[in-house]
Amino acid sequence: MSGRRGRGWGWRAFVGALALLGAVSALDPDGIRRYVRLDEDARRMEDENARLAAENARLAREVHALRTDPSALERAAREELRFVRPGERVYWVGEGREAGP
Repeated sequence: MSGRRGRGWGWRAFVGALALLGAVSALDPDGIRRYVRLDEDARRMEDENARLAAENARLAREVHALRTDPSALERAAREELRFVRPGERVYWVGEGREAGP
């Protein structure tokens, strides 16, 4: 009988110590709260990395097109540098003179 009581006391002490450690960890700024915050930061960084990887892939495709496709080069020059072919008319739809060339 006394062996059974000894095991019951040890089990209760173990559960109590575990509960105490859990409470201290939950209340400690370097405990569970920090883990949760770091886990959220890691998820945000993974999402940002995925977005940047997609953007890098898009830019790599654009670079390849600009190096190999003359029509892509012309399109980029016309859009970004506002180049106009001789004889073309450009109509700016926007906010006054700031939108023009």
